[in-house]
Amino acid sequence: MVEAVTEKAWLSIIGIGEDRAEALPPASRLALAEATHIFGAPRHLALAGLEGDPRAHIWPVPFSVDPVLALKGRHVAMLVSGDPFWFGGGASITRHLPTAEWRAFPAPSTFGWAAARLGWSLEDTACLGLHAAPFERLVPVMSHGARAICLLRDGASVGSLAAWLSERGFGASLCHILEALGGERERIRSAPARDIAFDDVEAPVAIAIAFNGPAGLPRASGLADDLFAHDGQISKRPMRALALSALAPRAGEMLWDLGAGSGSISVEWCLAGGRAVAVERKPDRAANIRQNGQSFGLGHRLTVIEHDHADLPDLPMPAAVFVGGGADEGLLTRLWAMLAPGVRLVMHGVTLETEALLLHAHARHGGDLLRIELAQAAPLGSMRGWQPARPVVQWSVVR
Repeated sequence: MVEAVTEKAWLSIIGIGEDRAEALPPASRLALAEATHIFGAPRHLALAGLEGDPRAHIWPVPFSVDPVLALKGRHVAMLVSGDPFWFGGGASITRHLPTAEWRAFPAPSTFGWAAARLGWSLEDTACLGLHAAPFERLVPVMSHGARAICLLRDGASVGSLAAWLSERGFGASLCHILEALGGERERIRSAPARDIAFDDVEAPVAIAIAFNGPAGLPRASGLADDLFAHDGQISKRPMRALALSALAPRAGEMLWDLGAGSGSISVEWCLAGGRAVAVERKPDRAANIRQNGQSFGLGHRLTVIEHDHADLPDLPMPAAVFVGGGADEGLLTRLWAMLAPGVRLVMHGVTLETEALLLHAHARHGGDLLRIELAQAAPLGSMRGWQPARPVVQWSVVR
């Protein structure tokens, strides 16, 4: 008879490395010994010496935590790579459980092993999981002199990533290919990205990159317009910088970008650490937004909805809302009614009708009203003169 666990957590999440079960601390080994059911990938079960053990269960394909949850109340263990909560399997199960029902036993992460081998300071190094994500996730951190450690899916990914770096002007970047760190099969080889041609790289593998190439993306708001795919419908760089200053992005916050056009506001919001929903009714422009999200490595943060923002769909509540054009009294009334207190609202107007709307809204709700008039130097005959842009009125307010 299997005895239910009543006095302590029933699930143990145990990190294991290439140094095998012998390197596990006593608490991890005790939790493994007490378990009546042990889940893990074939590699993890082999590292723990559990091949053929009747307690061992291989994760289903496609991956699911349901078999673990079905055993709630039993002595259950999960084997995962290294630190369970750093691109590991820990969060996939703990989001379903209260903290009292599980305990975790982390082992050194691949990032920790890499830093120990290379002498790199982890707090100054970007750490990314590219084993199930596009290489574009590197775009926000790529710059001359920066460093990154990336987990990769398999040996073939090393050559693919090296080619990707070279195509973007980072072929001179020194790459360290790190295989099976901490174990008997550990191997480290180094070469510039443009020279990598190894055909015998084995998983588990990571790559550490010392970037040597272009300057990378600036951290200030207002990226160059030509970095974005657009059809001319884009908040131009100076206006975008002013809009983002008023929107005041913060890490983890949600933005509604209504009538998003190219999605440039959403992209820069996400680069600041937030998440965004870009609502755009025209399919070709929605496609540009998706392309921009992917090219900046932000597909996981930027959601695109093809919809008329005059009739808002059900969306997660935002911290800020941007309306770059097409505002009317009906939209403003609906937004004001639905938004929670504290939400930041920024609207831009170019037409006289929208300007009148924003003047009226400012008189009714307060906030800040700004009229922006810009001119850019342009050829004028054989000389140069100022080419004025259409004035933009910006209304910003906290609900």
